[in-house]
Amino acid sequence: MSENREEILADFQACTGIEDVAEAIYHLDETNWDLLRAVSRVMPPDTQSFQPRPDPDVMVVEDDGDIPAIPVETATDMMEVGNNVGHPPTKKTSRGKYFTMLKFNIQYCDRIIKIELPDSGTVNDLKIRLQRDLKIAPCRQLLSSWARLAQYDNTPFSKLMLPDENSLHLTIKQNEGGFTADDEYVLYKCRINAVTEKLNGTYTLNIKFEGKTYNLKYQGTKTILEVKGDFYTLTNVHVRNQIWSGWPPNIDDNTMLALSGINYPEHDLVVRRNSQSNHNKEKKSLQQVVQIDSDDDEFEDASEGFTVDDEYFVDNDVATKRTEPLIPDNVEDEIVGCITFAEQFTARYGHIHPAFYQGTLDDAIKEACSKPAKDRKILAIYLHHDASVLTNVFCTQLLGFESVMQMFENNFILWGWDITFESNRAKLQQAVNTCLGSTAAMSLRNIPVDRLPAIVLIMKIRSTTEIFNVVHGNVGVNELLSSLIECVEVFTEHQRVEVKEEQERAERELVKLEQDLAFRESLEADRAKEEAKRMQEQAETEARRRLESEKAETEAKREAYRKTVEASLPPEPPMSQGDSITKIRFRLPKGENIERRFQANTPLKVLLDFLIVKGYPTEEYKVISSWPRRDVSNFY
Repeated sequence: MSENREEILADFQACTGIEDVAEAIYHLDETNWDLLRAVSRVMPPDTQSFQPRPDPDVMVVEDDGDIPAIPVETATDMMEVGNNVGHPPTKKTSRGKYFTMLKFNIQYCDRIIKIELPDSGTVNDLKIRLQRDLKIAPCRQLLSSWARLAQYDNTPFSKLMLPDENSLHLTIKQNEGGFTADDEYVLYKCRINAVTEKLNGTYTLNIKFEGKTYNLKYQGTKTILEVKGDFYTLTNVHVRNQIWSGWPPNIDDNTMLALSGINYPEHDLVVRRNSQSNHNKEKKSLQQVVQIDSDDDEFEDASEGFTVDDEYFVDNDVATKRTEPLIPDNVEDEIVGCITFAEQFTARYGHIHPAFYQGTLDDAIKEACSKPAKDRKILAIYLHHDASVLTNVFCTQLLGFESVMQMFENNFILWGWDITFESNRAKLQQAVNTCLGSTAAMSLRNIPVDRLPAIVLIMKIRSTTEIFNVVHGNVGVNELLSSLIECVEVFTEHQRVEVKEEQERAERELVKLEQDLAFRESLEADRAKEEAKRMQEQAETEARRRLESEKAETEAKREAYRKTVEASLPPEPPMSQGDSITKIRFRLPKGENIERRFQANTPLKVLLDFLIVKGYPTEEYKVISSWPRRDVSNFY
């Protein structure tokens, strides 16, 4: 069926020249995929060989009872993966056309201005209404909090896919400093032109599915939901069974292609079929084949036998796997419980989910919060309960969503625990009370079962590790992503401040370390100088002692020699010996004079010995006669 529709779609586009896939599918749907009727419906009358009567402005669609109508899925079915968007109230104009009234709650200073405009209005209309109420020129109005949308002043609200109620913030633009009014206008026009080009341009989506590539062209105003719906028309794979890869994160099905952030003008996407739906489809097809090929009697036997076998081999087995707890009752070791949880979670819900940390809660807190600020992450505690009706959807669709998985991988440490059994809940309460305190344990204990599963977001700010938020299981993908993004933004802001403080602290410690090192080096230098001075003084003292010792020894030797000479010196002869006596006067170096009598025939040695006895050895002093002047000591 899907291949036949692809051929019809290709032939229709070739005949009519319509490149927009959505428009082509629309015309084919209106004619129940009858190629001739669709071409006749689109081609103008003057291009055909016959002249039918002019069609009225309102086309009347024939109701062919023989051709079964293709069932039209409701918007709720199409949006089952994302959030269901409620339909705002509509009003009817005098011409019979319907329009939707949108509500805008605009916060300005301490006021809330409430304005209602039709979806055909623009941002300019909204600014003019604000000018009436606040007397502020539209050129000075800055409206923020447009959810993932820029400000398109001339774009109707219907094309912006706004919800029925919007909360905005109004700030006043200042002309002083920064860009001038002309510069701001030029930048504004550039942004508008770029967005307008994408909105009016054509996107080529290269969609790979089961070995085939579909090259679909869309206008930039088409939404992602419309693309998924067209793909469902081509392949008969329902939107809720389509698993897409390649869309940017933080978008939903109501986002237009031009505002989604995909590559322009060509983008690659990959689609795969939900494996769980394939199993149910194959099982249903098998049952239909058995019913067709059997006669009445054989059908009863075959049906009865098939039902028993199917329930025994398939349904009971699946039911057993699904009722098997992720963590056994009364688990003793927390690490064993975490490992079992991760293995059973993968076995039950598949491999497409964030990775769980396999360790104790205390180890997970240390891994996430006890590192330096630049290496920290947010701790996410996933609480599971099999009695909750939200469990299967939350585990398969929310945790398996690509953007959610990337968010957990890049910013979180995910730790999981099953509290289906009261013993495991008590063990979790004890661990949380030990690691985070009684307040955190009380917060987890008060979560009702009908709001589980839950993700508890824990972060460390400054020196405090506390619970930031609890995301319950009754949310959609967008709400979960918004909560995670908000948590990451708050954590990143505090992390940036703490990283800066740690860097400044490290720089201060480095300066202090350098100062301490310089002080120690200076102290060591002073100690070295003192030691060198002490060693020098010690050496000088030793040298002085040695000199004194040598001097004393020399003096002792000299004194001993003097005494020896004095002992051998003959006595001074008396004056009574007459002419044989000569009296010699000695003038000493210090100016003193001494006299002594000697025999005329006394050897010169006796005279020199006398001087030695007086302390003037011949080795150090000279004995010089006055007349004739000569050195007498040389004669000895």
